[in-house]
Amino acid sequence: MDLEMLSREFSLYLEHQVRGGLLGSGVGLSLVLGFSVAYACYYLSSIAKKPQLVTGGESLSRFLQDHCPVVTETYYPTIWCWESRGQTLLRPFITSKPQVRYRNELIKTTDGGQISLDWLDNNKSPCYLDANTRPTILLLPGLTGTSKESYILHMVQFSEELGYRCVVFNNRGVSGENLLVRMTSNKKTPRTYCCSNTEDLETVIHHVHSLYPSAPLLAAGVSMGGMLLLNYLGKIGNKTPLMAAATFSVGWNTFASADSLEKPLNWLLFNYYLTSCLLSAVNRHRHMFVKQVDVDHVMKAKSIREFDRRFTSVMFGYRSVDDYYTDASPYLRLKSVGIPVLCLNSVDDVFSPHHAIPIETAKQNPNVALVLTSYGGHIGFLEGIWPRQSTYMDRVFKQFVKAIVEHGHEL
Repeated sequence: MDLEMLSREFSLYLEHQVRGGLLGSGVGLSLVLGFSVAYACYYLSSIAKKPQLVTGGESLSRFLQDHCPVVTETYYPTIWCWESRGQTLLRPFITSKPQVRYRNELIKTTDGGQISLDWLDNNKSPCYLDANTRPTILLLPGLTGTSKESYILHMVQFSEELGYRCVVFNNRGVSGENLLVRMTSNKKTPRTYCCSNTEDLETVIHHVHSLYPSAPLLAAGVSMGGMLLLNYLGKIGNKTPLMAAATFSVGWNTFASADSLEKPLNWLLFNYYLTSCLLSAVNRHRHMFVKQVDVDHVMKAKSIREFDRRFTSVMFGYRSVDDYYTDASPYLRLKSVGIPVLCLNSVDDVFSPHHAIPIETAKQNPNVALVLTSYGGHIGFLEGIWPRQSTYMDRVFKQFVKAIVEHGHEL
């Protein structure tokens, strides 16, 4: 008897036993029910937990408990997908992509470059008819992200429902616009982006604020966008037009993030893909970089750290990738943040290992609140049986910006 026939006979035998034997006698049903009960008990006792709320001051803690209760409620990860990598990989495919009609604006920078901003003006807002006082939410996507990412679209949608206006800050050269050169020391050089250089973000914040100086202005950054936002806030303290800010899935220590992402499975699932995206962006504009870097050498990078060593650190004038990673790590500037900031991280996030989250530093700054879930992955935070329309991260974002706009005077 060949292997194919043996396999078919065995399948028929199992089918007969399950239908006529196990299920027919009730044994199969008992096994299924027993397993379900055991799994439910394990899930409720070990997976579904309240997040850890770490604050540096009683005032911010009380404010969040009163006006942003989601940060103290039990987070129930999707019962069939709560593991870090699964949450991270599945979110882009499971969650919906709301239809958003942006108005694009290209603004010039003092060095001769340009930045692409995507606006949702929300002129039909029933709550804020006056555009001059309509709250504005500035959104910063991740490393290779744009205004088209699902997590950004959800934030825009929730902001629109609240009656707010949104503007998405696209990093230079990532959203289809031309990458222009900048003038430095009477030389023309290309300019990209990195999470330690906050000049472009400062330009965008002041541009937006100058358009609507009477409107409340908040910011939210995701992953690298959150790192950039925290580095900006750490440099500028309270001398910012922003009322408050929120970050999601930030990599607090760039060295720890790189080490974690270079573990074999993480490299295969995440590092390789992100490196490929970065290389594609360089390749699109390679004619502009030939005088600054060895583009062929850059294109052989196999990890984000290799890319940063060969490209990012060189483009921004660092002596080494270690110098760049030190300057890029937000935990070093957290103590200098001068406005209310909520930072949501999952402790199982492979992009930001638990040991690198600056819990003790956060306790020393009354403006900082860390919300740490046990599960959720990187920009995952899936919840519900089929998390199509929203995630825990979306709910935290929506409640926090609403709380700041409506009750921020209490802080």
